[in-house]
Amino acid sequence: MIQTLSFFFCRPHLFGMYHSDKSLRVASYNIRKAKGLDRRRDPMRILNVLNGLEADVIALQEADRRMGARPSVLCRSMIDAETDFEVVPVARNDVSLGWHGNAVLVRKGMPYGKVTHIDLPGLEPRGAVRVDLPRFSLVATHLGLMRRHRAGQLRAIARAVEGCSHAVVAGDFNEWSPHKGLEVLDAFDIHAPGHSFHAARPIAALDRIAVSPGLVVRKAGVVQEGPARHASDHLPIWADIA
Repeated sequence: MIQTLSFFFCRPHLFGMYHSDKSLRVASYNIRKAKGLDRRRDPMRILNVLNGLEADVIALQEADRRMGARPSVLCRSMIDAETDFEVVPVARNDVSLGWHGNAVLVRKGMPYGKVTHIDLPGLEPRGAVRVDLPRFSLVATHLGLMRRHRAGQLRAIARAVEGCSHAVVAGDFNEWSPHKGLEVLDAFDIHAPGHSFHAARPIAALDRIAVSPGLVVRKAGVVQEGPARHASDHLPIWADIA
């Protein structure tokens, strides 16, 4: 089920003015509710990692706790004060940062448009959010643990971006195989920049960024240095998209 909220641009006049000859950097990071490898929950450490990504758009997974009202592990005021990002309003309550843990940050001054919530099928409660940006529609997602469920979830995402001139899907795809399991997105160019899990010993490329025809990934990578090495069990990935 796809549900759309009509969030108009926080700065409507900028949408038609947002032009750059440079590519946009999209990042994805499963922050594990800000719990690091040292078992400490340290939101400031996560914010330091986000600042180092030099991204324009960031898709976060596990940004909210799973119990109760699902409060965010990252304080909005801290994000505003300590980073150059603002939170896209994808949450459906006042305490969460995201929806099903999926949150989207954009660099301050970047306009954004309609937000669409995408229900994903499967035994586990999963979802994705689509945010319309000046150059493409971004889908931020965290797919399920079972491949047969992921196939249905990817079909739901593919339907949600039908008709988009350009689309980017970013998140924790939970797919261990480098060759199988993502056939539903065969029209997309799927990038796994490198091994992003487990942060202590990266052996799997679970985190991916997929771009639709017409978009080109110029560079991509995995952040393996600094606080990212122990801030979460995943390493953040990024891609420069033209």
